[in-house]
Parts: sequence; C-alpha cells; structure tokens
Amino acid sequence: MIQPLDMTLDELRDALAPLLPAQAAFDGWTEKALAAAAAVLGVPADRARLSFPGGATEMIDAWFASVDGGMAAALPPEALASMKIRERITALVEARLHILTPHREALRRALAILAMPQNVAAGARLGWRAADRMWRLAGDQATDFAHYTKRLTLAGVYAATLLAFIDDESEGQADTRAFLGRRIGEVMRFEKLKAQLKPRPGRHFSPVRFLGRLRYPVV
Repeated sequence: MIQPLDMTLDELRDALAPLLPAQAAFDGWTEKALAAAAAVLGVPADRARLSFPGGATEMIDAWFASVDGGMAAALPPEALASMKIRERITALVEARLHILTPHREALRRALAILAMPQNVAAGARLGWRAADRMWRLAGDQATDFAHYTKRLTLAGVYAATLLAFIDDESEGQADTRAFLGRRIGEVMRFEKLKAQLKPRPGRHFSPVRFLGRLRYPVV
C-alpha cells in the first residue's frame, strides 16, 4: 500500500477526495477544509494544495468523482443484470444519495458554489459526467442522438433530486425517493414515446404514396 507521503499528486487528490466533505461541512470548500483533510491523511497542507490548483471547484470535482466510484462499487454489473432499465437507473441514483447522506451540508455548499455564474459550465460538466456514468453502468450503448438526450434528461432529473434531497427531513429521505420515482417514471415514458415515434425500416415518407392516397383514399 502506498503511503500518503509517497503518493503522486493525482494519487493524493484521489485519497483526499472522500475526506473533504466532512471538513467542508464546517469550513466550506476552502483551503482550511483542505488542510484539515490533509491532516487526517497525514500529509502537509502545502502538498495537498498542489493537488487542487483550481481551488473549490477542483475539490468538488474530485469528491463527485469519488461518489462515481462508490456508486460503481456498490452496484457491480452482476447486481444490475437482473434489473429492468428503470430499476437500474433508480438504484444507481439511490446509491449516490446513500453515499451523500452523511454529507448533505457539504453538498449544499458545493451546489451553491457550482451555481455561481463563473462555475455554471463546471457544474453542467459534472452533472453530465454523473449521468453518463449512470447510463453506462445501466448498460446503455446508444451512439446516436439518443446518447445525448438520455444524459441531458437524467442530468436534469439528478440535479432536481439533489435539490430535494438536501432539504429532505422525512424518515429515510422517503420524500426524495418518491420524488425520484416520479421523475424517473417521466423519463421512461419519454423514452418509450421516442421509440414509438422512431420511423420503422421501409416506412419512410413517400411523396408519391402520399399523393396517391389523396387521389385514391383508403376505405
């Protein structure tokens, strides 16, 4: 096992990431929180700062990446294989919420930072990354326009769910789970509708056929 003082900056970043939210809940996503996390790991604060030259947004990015990893570890392919697609997506989002539950105050502060005008692009990128990871773990192999619409839609659902989650005081976050269930239900209905509207092979629009039916309507 690599000792913290022997880690590269990338390895140190990954090691610090899951330690940061416990400190950010009290000190915000600041150098003070980073120094406290570094102390827990046993590395100098100056070296820890080198791993996050971009400051708060990079710390949040690393934390969210660790959530991605935790989600994947909690739901390996064999655990998802027997589930329907809706169940897979629901389980993946709920796995993320389970990881985030002890750190709701840190999440609240992180979302506030990502909502700042200068960080909106970074927030959108992180939302896309989370949605992409979930769809890939769920087995999605779309490469056409659906690849993008699925991720944009799920990113929106996930963002809305996080906003409900940070203020949810219901037992076991029951209100958040109900909210998530409704939103994912809407996504699945939308995907089903798109599939129904998708042209079938051999059924493309034909102007000749259309004009012929105007002249000789089917009775």
